[in-house]
Amino acid sequence: MSEYRTLIIDDEVTYTRSLQRLLQRRGLQVDVASTAAEGLLWARRRSYTLILLDHLLPDGTGLDLIGPLRAIRPAPAVLMMTAYGTIENAVEAMRRGATDYVPKSTALPEVVNRVVEAEQVARATRAAQMAPPQLATELLGESPALREAILRIQEVARAPDTTVLLCGESGTGKGVAARAIHALSQRASEPFVAIDCVALPAPLAESELFGYEKGAFTGAERQKPGRLEVAGRGTVLLDEIGDMDPALQGKLLRVLEERTFERVGGVRPIALEARMIAASHRDLAQLVGEKRFRLDLYHRLSVFPIHLPPLRERGEDILLLANYFAAEFGNRLGKRVELSREVRELLLRYDFPGNVRELRNIIERAVILAPDGASQITPDLLPPRITEAALRRHLVTATPPGSPVAGLTVTFEPGRDTLERLERRLLEEALRMAGGRKNRAAELLGISRFALLRRVEKYGL
Repeated sequence: MSEYRTLIIDDEVTYTRSLQRLLQRRGLQVDVASTAAEGLLWARRRSYTLILLDHLLPDGTGLDLIGPLRAIRPAPAVLMMTAYGTIENAVEAMRRGATDYVPKSTALPEVVNRVVEAEQVARATRAAQMAPPQLATELLGESPALREAILRIQEVARAPDTTVLLCGESGTGKGVAARAIHALSQRASEPFVAIDCVALPAPLAESELFGYEKGAFTGAERQKPGRLEVAGRGTVLLDEIGDMDPALQGKLLRVLEERTFERVGGVRPIALEARMIAASHRDLAQLVGEKRFRLDLYHRLSVFPIHLPPLRERGEDILLLANYFAAEFGNRLGKRVELSREVRELLLRYDFPGNVRELRNIIERAVILAPDGASQITPDLLPPRITEAALRRHLVTATPPGSPVAGLTVTFEPGRDTLERLERRLLEEALRMAGGRKNRAAELLGISRFALLRRVEKYGL
C-alpha cells in the first residue's frame, strides 16, 4: 500500500542496493539513505512503517539515531543491522527502542524474510494505532474487501437512525462491527443491547424483547421492561436473526413499521427510539426463498447491508494478523517468536472456517507451545488440521485433470498412517513422477524448491 514505506539507512552501497531490489520484489516500497543526517531528514519528510538501520554510519552510530527516529509520529519500527553484532549491542539497541536486531552475517535471503516479517508486524501495529479505537482486531487489515466494509461502517455511523444488516460468516466480526457503529455514532453515550436470537426460547422471546406487565401470565409478579425498552435511545443488536422464531418475526416487523410496541399484557404503546442492527451468518435471501424468513421483514432490515468478508478472501491480511498476534502474545509471555516460512505457506493455504477468531486461537496456542528461547513458530506447533488441509489440497490440485503428470496421489490408511508418513509418500511420488528433478517435483506439489529441499532433507530422501 502506498502509505506504508520502508527506509534503509546504510552506507554500504552494493549491499544496500541488493537488499533494496530484493525487498521491492517482495512488494515493499523502499527508500535509501547513506548517512544518519540524510536518514533522519527522509524519516521526518515521509511516514515510514519500518526503518532498517545500520550500526556504523559515516556521521554517527545507529544506536544514537534510534531515539530521534522513534520520536517521530507516527513512530516507525526500527530494525538494527550490523556487521559488528554483539550481545551488548543487541541489548542496547532494544533498550533504546529497536524492535529487533539482525547481524549482516545473516544470509541475504533470510535478512529479506526478517525485514518483510518485521514490516508486516509494524504495519499491523500502525493500522491498529491509526484505526478508530472502536474497531477491534477482527477488523484489522488492508484488503480491499475489508476496507470497503470499514468505510461503510463509518458512513452508516453518521446516520444514527438507519437500520443496518450485517452479513458474514461466524468469526468475521459482526458483533464488533455493530459495536463500532454504535460507538462512532451520536448514540455512543446511550445503552448498547445485544440480543442473541438463537438463545431466545420461543415461549419467553416476546416477554424478553417487549417486557411484561404485572399479572400478564403466571409468575409475572411485577412489571418488567423488555430489551427494546432498556435500550432507550441507544442501539439494539439482533444477533443471528435468521434463527428468530417465525411468529416473533411478524411481531418484530410491526414494531419496526410502527416504531412502537406494548409490553406483554399491556395496552400502553411504548415508542421504539433505538437504532436496530441485525446480524446473521446465514443467507437471509436464501431463507426467504425457502419460506423460512419473512420477505417483508428482510426488506425492512436490509436498509443498509454490510458484508464482513471471510478471512480466506482477505489475502495477505492473514499474515498481517498472524504476525500481529504472534507479537501480542509473545509480549505477554516474554517471548520473541516469528512465523517460519513454512508456517506462512501453511496459513495461506488454509481456509479458516472460524475466520479471525480461529487464527487468533491458533497463534496463541503456538506461542504458548514454543520452547523458551525459540525464535520461530514452526509447523509442529500448529494444530494438525492446518497441515492436513494443506496435504489434502496438494492431493486434489497438484495435478489438474488432463495434465501430462495427472495421477499424483497417495493412499491413506486410517489408523495406521500419520501425517509424516503421508507427506513422505507424497514427496516420493512427486520425485518419481518428476524423474528426480526437484524443481519439477516442487511445481507438482505447489511448494517452493526451498520447502521441497527442507522436506527431502527431513525424510532423508
